[in-house]
Amino acid sequence: MAALPAPQLQGMAAPIGVFSNYIANRSETLILKEKVLSLSGDSFSIKNLEGQVVFQVKGNASSLSGRKAVMDAAGNVLFELRKQHIAIHKTYYAENANKEQVFKVASRFKIIGSKAIGTFTSVSGKAESLIMEGNFFDTTAEIKDESTGRSVARIDRKFLTGREIFAQQQTYVVTVAPGMDMAIVVAMCVALDEMRNEK
Repeated sequence: MAALPAPQLQGMAAPIGVFSNYIANRSETLILKEKVLSLSGDSFSIKNLEGQVVFQVKGNASSLSGRKAVMDAAGNVLFELRKQHIAIHKTYYAENANKEQVFKVASRFKIIGSKAIGTFTSVSGKAESLIMEGNFFDTTAEIKDESTGRSVARIDRKFLTGREIFAQQQTYVVTVAPGMDMAIVVAMCVALDEMRNEK
């Protein structure tokens, strides 16, 4: 893969997120890429620009709810992402180890591009709402804090190589703003990718 740019995003006035250990201290760039020839097609590692694994995602092929475990680099489960079957809009939610719902993302209708809303309660106790708009399924999108309009993450799918296209892998770059929870951004990206792949 060619060298990737690392765009800088403005920091948050106060940290936003659920997993305080994963609040970005600086603008962070993550690369999400499925494993080559994964049997389920649902397992992949999320690395930083230095090639270090930050998160791992493991799908459960036998799960009817499309369950995916999001783990840290050591394989410890942070949360499980699941499909909500009874919902007007396509909806996914994340449960922590105590089976508590910590995050939810729902698609919204938009004539051009795509839109989704992620909601959760931040570590500060504040109810948060993130809006994803853009052309996530093809090229780029932005995730913004609904209350301030400030960008918390930028998604870019432009960086595909011939090998990745041949292997039909999904690869994209996610830049996370300082003060934003990288695990929540990953949850939103994985949920959006699941929505895209739904039949």
